[in-house]
Amino acid sequence: MKRIVLGTAGHIDHGKTALVRALTGIDTDRLAEEKRRGITIELGFAHLGLPDGTVAGVVDVPGHERFVRAMAAGAGGIDVVVLVVAADEGVMPQTREHLDICRLLGVPRGLVAVTKSDLLAGLGEDWLPLLEGEIAAAVKGTFLEGAPILPVSARTGEGLDALKAEVARLAREVPERSPDGPLYLPVDRAFSLKGFGTVVTGTLVSGAVSEGDAVALCPPATEPLRVRTVQVHGAPVPRALAGQRTAVNLPGVEAGAVARGQALVQAGVVVPARMLDVELSLLAAAPKPLRHRARLLLHLGTAQASATVALLDRAELAPGQTCFAQLRLAEPVAALPGLRFILRGFAVLQGRGKTLAGGRVLAVQPPRRRRGRPEGLVGLEALARGDADQRLEAVLAMAGPAGLAEAALPGRTALPQKALAAALPRLGARGAALLFDKEHRAWVAGSVAEQLSQRLVAAVKAFHRAQPLAAGMGREALRGKLPPITDPRLFQRLLTQLVERQQLAVEGDHVRSPEHRAASASSAGGELKARVAAALAKGALTPPWLAELPGLVGASAPDVGAVLKLLLAEGAVVRVSAELWFDAAAVAALRARLVAHLRERKEIATPEFKDLVGATRKYVIPLAEYFDREKVTLRVGEKRVLRGEGHA
Repeated sequence: MKRIVLGTAGHIDHGKTALVRALTGIDTDRLAEEKRRGITIELGFAHLGLPDGTVAGVVDVPGHERFVRAMAAGAGGIDVVVLVVAADEGVMPQTREHLDICRLLGVPRGLVAVTKSDLLAGLGEDWLPLLEGEIAAAVKGTFLEGAPILPVSARTGEGLDALKAEVARLAREVPERSPDGPLYLPVDRAFSLKGFGTVVTGTLVSGAVSEGDAVALCPPATEPLRVRTVQVHGAPVPRALAGQRTAVNLPGVEAGAVARGQALVQAGVVVPARMLDVELSLLAAAPKPLRHRARLLLHLGTAQASATVALLDRAELAPGQTCFAQLRLAEPVAALPGLRFILRGFAVLQGRGKTLAGGRVLAVQPPRRRRGRPEGLVGLEALARGDADQRLEAVLAMAGPAGLAEAALPGRTALPQKALAAALPRLGARGAALLFDKEHRAWVAGSVAEQLSQRLVAAVKAFHRAQPLAAGMGREALRGKLPPITDPRLFQRLLTQLVERQQLAVEGDHVRSPEHRAASASSAGGELKARVAAALAKGALTPPWLAELPGLVGASAPDVGAVLKLLLAEGAVVRVSAELWFDAAAVAALRARLVAHLRERKEIATPEFKDLVGATRKYVIPLAEYFDREKVTLRVGEKRVLRGEGHA
């Protein structure tokens, strides 16, 4: 069974609700105030069965200017709109504003219903042709240009069958909505039912919701809630699909805690956003250009938020033009790429209302962008007009070194899980994306990975230039050259790749360029190494301290440190403490004397060890602790014994 969303639009008291009631038998004015005042204040909902079996969920929107916020919420996701114009009044300011809103929200098709047609006979033979001309002029250049204009009467039933037939024809043009996208249900009502608890309602814009699903209300991102039951058009169903008017029973949350403007989403997929990248169009009827950093009111789904409009490629947007922009919001909203929105000003446009601009969301929670950066516009162009692979690559590029886990990608791309599962391997195969965490299925853009790899190679080369005698750069020091948000697993993945490409080499804890010649392989390095080794050998068990060595051998501290590490790797020296390095042969001889002493006398006190070393306590204590670490000796009280000689 095909599902579409049919919406009404038009000026107050032009007969929208009466028309819906005549078509469906359902009175959408449900509030006592609406009954008393005879006008629609909130969104009303009904459903209409069409001759071919298609079911249209009908959204009846209020017409009064004060209630345009509700109209904007209702128009989002509409497949077919019926623009209502009363026969006796013709085109009015809210008629034009509702038409503007439908255009900006991307409503693709519709028709015009001339309501109260039973009054036409009393208005004269020339009235209807004049009215049709006025309507044609109002819709010129819009999606309704050339659309049928059908006289109808909710009172007599005239024209209702023709209207249904035209809606059915338009419904056949509506593409099927995929139920596989991320769940997005803007909440327009929340109430409590005795025995059931809280129920939230809305028109399901994307995805599907089933009994037992884990969902959340956003913003803020609540703890997961479990769906108890689902209804579509008042009837229980196991699963509701995109395009259906849906009620969801949510135990575990009070109705008073649910606010209009929230959206029901899959837990952990849609994040609250204070920033949106958008494609923005300014109405041709706008009285002046929209300037950079203008403050307007955003309507997105059922949410409303104050927004600063940052234009990204110009100082101002002329009426009738479209550009890329970033909306910076005073409070967070729940959004998906592809959703349509409108922006309203604070002054009424002559004959139209306050609606100024609108467009569609391209990216959710992007980095803060600066005007005049062409590289950022390339990514936005891909998001606006690219295929699934290009959009996914652009989203990963925006995430930067932090990357994104697969579970987060539906909310950032609005792509179905199956499409993502097919696109990611394609991107990986051509180097446009890199999987760096198999456990969490986390990916980074190929361009970002390449930039980070170049940074690592450059850091190692810079290290070699600064310390030419060092064997290489420490792993952790190298990782510190990447942005702090870089995952350690991404660093390891990049390092592995660079080794495979022979751009870097890893030896133990050091990373070097493959062509780098260590100190032992250069004549200057060899000479310095010999001088350092000779100084330590001369000192024997009372060697110079590390801070003294550079002056003794005539070299810099980094170069001395580098050759010490080489000598250590070759086994020529021993590092006893951070500041004391000993000739390995001298330490080996001391070890032999110490073991012989302990085998003969079973224990040794510090004064005796001092005599054995033949040095002061500043050498004796570090040497004693060194032999403890090397598990030659074991300290017992104030004495030491030989390990393995009856002691654990």
